[in-house]
Amino acid sequence: MEVKYRSTRDNSKSLTASQAIIQGLSEDGGLFVPENFPKLEVSIDALAKMDYREVAYEVMKLFFSDFTEEELKYCIDHAYDSKFDTEEIAPLSLVEDSYYLELFHGKTIAFKDMALSILPYLMTTSAKKNNVKEKIIILTATSGDTGKAALAGFADVEGTGIVVFYPKGGVSKIQERQMVTQKGKNVKVVGITGNFDDAQTGVKKIFSDKEFEAELLKKGYRFSSANSINIGRLIPQIAYYVFAYTRLVKEGKVASGEPINFTVPTGNFGNILAGFYAKKIGVPVNKLICASNENKVLFDFFETGVYDRNREFILTTSPSMDILISSNLERLIYEIAGCDSNLCKELMNSLTGNGRYEVTDKMKEKCSDFVGGYATEEMVLERIHEIFDRTGYVMDTHTAVASSVYKMYAEKTGDKTTNVVVSTASPYKFTRSVMEALEGKAEDEDDFALIDRLNEISKIPIPNAVEEIRNAEILHDTVCDKEQMKEEVKKFLEK
Repeated sequence: MEVKYRSTRDNSKSLTASQAIIQGLSEDGGLFVPENFPKLEVSIDALAKMDYREVAYEVMKLFFSDFTEEELKYCIDHAYDSKFDTEEIAPLSLVEDSYYLELFHGKTIAFKDMALSILPYLMTTSAKKNNVKEKIIILTATSGDTGKAALAGFADVEGTGIVVFYPKGGVSKIQERQMVTQKGKNVKVVGITGNFDDAQTGVKKIFSDKEFEAELLKKGYRFSSANSINIGRLIPQIAYYVFAYTRLVKEGKVASGEPINFTVPTGNFGNILAGFYAKKIGVPVNKLICASNENKVLFDFFETGVYDRNREFILTTSPSMDILISSNLERLIYEIAGCDSNLCKELMNSLTGNGRYEVTDKMKEKCSDFVGGYATEEMVLERIHEIFDRTGYVMDTHTAVASSVYKMYAEKTGDKTTNVVVSTASPYKFTRSVMEALEGKAEDEDDFALIDRLNEISKIPIPNAVEEIRNAEILHDTVCDKEQMKEEVKKFLEK
């Protein structure tokens, strides 16, 4: 079955998967969504016998139906290789009452590697399929992890360039150092004086600037995105939900067909949306537990049906979730609106204009797959400490948000369904906060001294991603106001 893609804001036109991947964001500002949802073509029991690459192929071939088997397997085999430090790619660890799906074994020690390792291959293959002659310029806003994973994926990839914007002072020191030491002739990293929402809004404005787009096309450039607004980023994430379920079946932890819960630390809503899409193609999912930090705009939405970004933006110890405009929620809104693109557009315009929108009771009822929860800063640090104290397992702050929320959910509901916490980053990526949780504040020590101390007490090997930036040269030191983002892109393209 061929799967094509339509915009959430105008579903009158359809694109192939490769066309949607190249374009990234629809011309009307909407996000591309599948016209229909296929079903897994092989049984759960058959998938349980496959490795990660084979499962990924069975998932992606459903959505990327204009790719040949050879093209798609080439992309998958080159993405999920020795860049990952474990043959399993996404292992599960049982810690007390939950399984932790460790998505941080890739090149940049964050879950973004799971999709951004393959996106450059999907992008260049799509360009060839569609006879694209222009150089593809990837524009990306990051709250910390997407930036480095995208930079690592696209660095020196022929026919591409990449510009990453991040909130200066709004990411961890390790996250920032990973980005500003990135090598590559085709990369640029820019800090902005603003938060992630400002960076994301600025990137979307550049995408929707038709005059600028026409000017660049004449010069031989076209824009695309590596954020999860790009369907080429989102679809590969479905694979690890399928993989996690089939591992539990393989190990006899759940019976084939028995529903499980996923608890997902959530900011931009892409990761948990991939879990929702996994359910739609046939993974037995009971609840998707949406875990927020103190920027709990999603929790409030699932509680009330009102999405309201008019609130204080809080910098937390889980900076990749410090987001008030969750872009991928638009895809869920489109779904619960009965695929009514006019209604979806109206709600998104309200968000742009008034900073809020409210869904109908009927739409809210269609969100029954989701349960919202949030954890305070105190809860996060306490959870890291108590789990380490009892089990020796160390988790990062984002994973601790999810772990805290699941603990509260289980206590409140008594739900005994098998639960998978989606673990999104290595504790070494947020060492200062993790060490504060374990041993109290260490303000005088630098981050690398704390890394060595965490290694000493946890016995977890220090990842190569951290060792290689310890003494790396700073290559990117540009900082600009959010209004100057377009000018920085121009400078990059003119050099």
